[in-house]
Amino acid sequence: MTTEIKVPVLPESIADAEVVAWHKKPGDSIKRDENLVDIETDKVVLEVPSPCDGVLKDIAEAEGSIVVAEQLLGYIEEGEVTSSDVAVAEQRPDMIEMSQDVLINPAAKKLMQQHQIETHEVTASGKGGRILKEDVLKVVKKKQAHTKTDSKSQDSDASSSANIAAVEINEKLEKRVPMTRLRARIAERLVAAQQNAAILTTFNEVNMQPVKDLRARYKEQFEKEYDVRLGFMSFFVKATVEALKKFPSVNASVDGNDIVYHGFFDIGVAVSSPRGLVVPVVRDADQLSLAQIEKTIRELGQKAQQNALSLEEITGGTFTISNGGVFGSLLSTPILNPPQSGILGMHTIQDRPIAEEGEVVIRPMMYLAHSYDHRIIDGKEAVQFLLAIKEQLEDPARMLIGI
Repeated sequence: MTTEIKVPVLPESIADAEVVAWHKKPGDSIKRDENLVDIETDKVVLEVPSPCDGVLKDIAEAEGSIVVAEQLLGYIEEGEVTSSDVAVAEQRPDMIEMSQDVLINPAAKKLMQQHQIETHEVTASGKGGRILKEDVLKVVKKKQAHTKTDSKSQDSDASSSANIAAVEINEKLEKRVPMTRLRARIAERLVAAQQNAAILTTFNEVNMQPVKDLRARYKEQFEKEYDVRLGFMSFFVKATVEALKKFPSVNASVDGNDIVYHGFFDIGVAVSSPRGLVVPVVRDADQLSLAQIEKTIRELGQKAQQNALSLEEITGGTFTISNGGVFGSLLSTPILNPPQSGILGMHTIQDRPIAEEGEVVIRPMMYLAHSYDHRIIDGKEAVQFLLAIKEQLEDPARMLIGI
């Protein structure tokens, strides 16, 4: 019995998706609920599990194809899978030929034909044993190097020069890779943010010594009690929430000619992932403790690295925090995450001389940047909002008593 593999129902507002990776090839056995193929939308990567036990019979949509909900992806021949089934499938000549076609990139195949290179001469380095153009070029260079040696032994200077020139040309490689759907969507949103909002940025700096002292004093006890490290991000989330309570317009968004004031605090935390920048959301951050915020951020960060974030976990959000400091950024102007009207940029902590009570002292300082939509947030509010965050961090006790 043959079973169809179809694209699952896509999340609302997503029209199509791209087939990014088949984990099986025709002839391979597959177990029920085993991940068969990954499809990428402009927000998340969806796994398509096998609906039954059997053998993958045919692939209807190859990697790179654009598909829509309920579209046919391929067929599975149902049946109990045994080791002998797999062995027979691997020995079928047509399957071997098919796997060779699939595992050689078009550019690499063309280059192999031009230089009369056999498949067994190339060491594949691509995903799933795929032969890339770079792999073939290595073989070409080796052959040219041998030709060069032979030419020298025959005192053929002209031939040697030609071979050296060919090697030098081949060393200047270019690699053209299409944008992932997520990165293309990120680019589209960032350009739209700059075109549709009046973005300004205000700066301040914060003395991180009080927070560092507090962490040093309680970090071991905190980790032992809650099984999570006490980081800086939870303090920034808490300080941001307190500042947002004082300045509701920073927690608002523009919808047409209306201003939408949000009575909740869903804080997006920008993190880097293999697919690009994603902004998972810490829901109801005002109701969470420092430990709960740290645990939530850790879980979302792990999911981001595994490309396992759900659509719900990356949508919404009323304000965003971006920490470029983890990469060494000293100062930046973060771009708004539409339709939000504000974003806080954190930066690296650096020891700098500052004046305290008439004396110059060295303190761990961090520059803060607050980008905001000037259409609904006045400069005075933006500056005072950032100052409120600074005050909370330089005196963490304020967060406990709400002042």
